[in-house]
Amino acid sequence: MRQLNTDRGLLKLILLSFVTCGIYELFFIHSLAADVNEACREDGKHTTGLLGFIFLSLITCGIYSILWWYGTAERLADYGRRNNAPGVEIDGVKFLLWYLVGALICGLGSLYALYLHIKSLNAVCADYNRRAFTFNA
Repeated sequence: MRQLNTDRGLLKLILLSFVTCGIYELFFIHSLAADVNEACREDGKHTTGLLGFIFLSLITCGIYSILWWYGTAERLADYGRRNNAPGVEIDGVKFLLWYLVGALICGLGSLYALYLHIKSLNAVCADYNRRAFTFNA
């Protein structure tokens, strides 16, 4: 059991990805998968890590990456419902609608989908930290 990161942000993701030529985005995906797997381990599912994400996205021409984000949004929503966690504002369908349909609005909807995903991830991680380190203390 470890303390999960709760200070992710969309602006930080965009800026650091730009400055590091995309390397930070890879780190972000790796840490997101690890934190989702840790916080949501009760559901019995597993989110593929960075290497699987890259490989499967390449061989499916990017379709897997969309399904991966959908799956992580669903796991976050399930955690929120199961634990009554405040601040979880996204599920898989809402993510897909904003991400895909929002791409038609100059990409702004896709950015909003990522914003909601990050916000929900931070909420789940904060709730997990509170539960894990309050009840076990």
